Amino acid sequence: MADIEDEIKTLKRPLVENYSDGEEEEEKRRKIEERNYQSRHCPYLDTIDRHVLDFDFEKLCSISLSHVNVYACLVCGKYFQGRGRHSHAYTHSVSVDHHVFLNLHTLKFYCLPDNYEVIDSSLEDIKYVLNPTFTKEDIKLMDSSAKMSRAFDGTTYLPELSWVDTAVVLCSKKRFQFTEQGDPVDFLSWFLNALHTTLGGSVKKANTIIFKSFQGRMKIKTRKVPQTENEEEKTKQMNEEEYQEKVSESPYLLLNMDIPASPLFKDELQQNIIPQQNHSKELFIKKFELTKLPRYLIMSFKRFAKNTFFTEKNPTVVNFPVKGIDMAEYLSSDPKVQDAHPRTTYDLIANICHEGDPEGGTYRLFVLHKGANKWYELQDLHVKEILPQVITLSDSYCQVRYIIFDYDL
Repeated sequence: MADIEDEIKTLKRPLVENYSDGEEEEEKRRKIEERNYQSRHCPYLDTIDRHVLDFDFEKLCSISLSHVNVYACLVCGKYFQGRGRHSHAYTHSVSVDHHVFLNLHTLKFYCLPDNYEVIDSSLEDIKYVLNPTFTKEDIKLMDSSAKMSRAFDGTTYLPELSWVDTAVVLCSKKRFQFTEQGDPVDFLSWFLNALHTTLGGSVKKANTIIFKSFQGRMKIKTRKVPQTENEEEKTKQMNEEEYQEKVSESPYLLLNMDIPASPLFKDELQQNIIPQQNHSKELFIKKFELTKLPRYLIMSFKRFAKNTFFTEKNPTVVNFPVKGIDMAEYLSSDPKVQDAHPRTTYDLIANICHEGDPEGGTYRLFVLHKGANKWYELQDLHVKEILPQVITLSDSYCQVRYIIFDYDL
């Protein structure tokens, strides 16, 4: 009899509560509200340490070295992959009791190991620092506005472009590293050409904003010099085709300037410096004429030369004006070139200098913030305000100048 009763029980259908459509919707809404309440109220938000967050590094898991599904621990600042039960982020949260993580790709916050999304307006500043966005109006106002931004620790700073150093390391295939100093002229030349190529530009066409802003053109006149001392023989050779002047035109992004060799001796009074003179005969004489001035003129000074054994540095001081350098006298005398350049005056906006030995020296950058009309000195992550008179006292290595328009006066 008992066996029959057990068999009847197994045949019974489970009891289903008879919800109406309105009650079902109310139950769904209640569950969603509970989930949202849990998502919005995370008890571990006070453990976030904004001082250790640095999003300038590559989005790479610190354990698996993977770029896929990477999270940043907002307590210690380290990067980990995944948030599943067997992921590195999950293991990290359990082992060291760190709970709040940020997905570096979706910009969503999660609490581990409970694995729920954290929604809180107080975390918006972290999103902005990770992925700052600028409108066209914001970019236009960068040079004219002196508005400061605020960092995690409360300090103020001038707005900047993030992730540039990481992008440079990847695009240059680790040719330039942010962990060590490199030649700024070499980097600037690569950087401008890389931007031009990425924007769809080619070698022959200046069809991007990079080359339109930085590229100029020059005319090069080359003549071979006769090596004989006999005037009659020299005159005869000058009429030969080999010694005729040859003219070519070439584009440039940087104007490389030769500077005089450093003097070795002083006169008998130990005051007047006696300059070195080159007494060797030149095989060729070249004359350069500028046929197009760019909007931004980059000039580099050849301070370093490699010999058989080591690299030498030329410490000769280069005197230059901060404002109002006129390039009109270096333009070609062609009337078409003259008419195409109604403005030829440039102001300095950036100056790179080198200090110390050629092998182990350091580079410093002096840059003008037009919005605040102030000069700043940059060395790695150290930034400080300086007077413009300090700029001319340095061993200038590379300069960037901006052509003056009427609205700049």
